[in-house]
Amino acid sequence: MKVEIYSDIACPWCYIGKRRFDRALAAFEGAGDVEVVYRPYQLVPDAPAEPSPHRAWLEERYGPQSRAMDDRVAAIGKQEGIDYDFDAALHVNTIHGHRLLRLAEHEYGPAVQADLKERLLAAHFSDGVDVADFAALTDVAVAAGLDRARVEAYLSSDEGRVETERELAQAREIGVSAVPTFVFDGKYAVQGAQETETFLSALRQVAQLKD
Repeated sequence: MKVEIYSDIACPWCYIGKRRFDRALAAFEGAGDVEVVYRPYQLVPDAPAEPSPHRAWLEERYGPQSRAMDDRVAAIGKQEGIDYDFDAALHVNTIHGHRLLRLAEHEYGPAVQADLKERLLAAHFSDGVDVADFAALTDVAVAAGLDRARVEAYLSSDEGRVETERELAQAREIGVSAVPTFVFDGKYAVQGAQETETFLSALRQVAQLKD
């Protein structure tokens, strides 16, 4: 079974969804036969390369209720073991993070890609890291097991950019309009950061359909 997860590094619900799906996969009897691949999606594709405070950007976009939105996510995240620090988080473009995730998948495999995804989410939401900064991205990638020289050369070039942008376009073409979206075997989709039990049920149902 192949599960493609469309998500953005700057999406707080994607972090919660990842934790819940990971827990479901760990409980799934056929986990060894499941390949998980992360696909790119950008909530704000025109976000600037230069960072700005997350709080200020969110308030400008959603008004006074933005802090309550963050507080709700933080409370739910805490139940999943996530320590959101929205005061430190930065609003920034995530294209280069998605490029790195593509590199990890193609040169290191899905397990390393998943580890890098977790580290990028933590860097962005818990550590206040500028995930558009090449030096910061390189450090996160190296911590996930990628080769420093390879990552530095990759980021300083346009390698993987066209392919990543093509995948972003493909996500829109197949109807992905909200994240996270989990696509099972290219046929069945589960949208949103569902409860662990929902993901586990989906895994079991798709597995039965394959038998």
